Amino acid sequence: MFMWIIKRDLLLAMRRQSDVLTTLFFFIIVVSLFPLSVGPEMNMLRTMAPGVVWVAALLASMLSLGRMFSNDYVDGTLEQMLLSPQSLSLLVLGKAFAHWLVTGVPLVLMAPVLGIQYDLPTDALLVLTAALLLGTPVLSLIGAIGAALTLGLRGGGVLVSLLVLPLYIPVLIFGAGAVEANMAGVAFDAHLSLIGAFLLVSIVFAPWAAALSLRVSLE
Repeated sequence: MFMWIIKRDLLLAMRRQSDVLTTLFFFIIVVSLFPLSVGPEMNMLRTMAPGVVWVAALLASMLSLGRMFSNDYVDGTLEQMLLSPQSLSLLVLGKAFAHWLVTGVPLVLMAPVLGIQYDLPTDALLVLTAALLLGTPVLSLIGAIGAALTLGLRGGGVLVSLLVLPLYIPVLIFGAGAVEANMAGVAFDAHLSLIGAFLLVSIVFAPWAAALSLRVSLE
């Protein structure tokens, strides 16, 4: 069932490619506009690069959170999932993983290319990619809780942002901090380890919390 959910959501995403491309183009545009506005001062660009890339990735991830459960809610699929004998937490985990494959993976792949605009060294680009690879699944898992809580509410997109944005801040701080530590020549392993810990905690608790939120929203 877990694999079926992933395959189904990926197939639906391929049929609605505009939604996927909107998230990716938003990320590219936001990251690319900062060098144009700041100017060609390389030291300043290198300093601001980690924060800019991470904030852009965070905002791009939030763009698609409202669609994680809404389409299934409208066509009745979500009610069938609730009635199925399968674990709802496992189904939520599959949907969050599919969301990460559709939105998070393209951001991770594009980040090193966009980081060249900021004159980041090769090792900093690798650390940035590793931090995003660990951090973007956390964004999808935490976002699943917010999307479930605001399901069916008017103005749910704004409410999702208000709910999940404070929870995203630790990932943002340590993700950008890992790249900054690498460029400063100090150890960055602790930052990546903390993001990895956030990922493990999110995998354990976020699907369970999102499943409870879905039951409350549908009742």
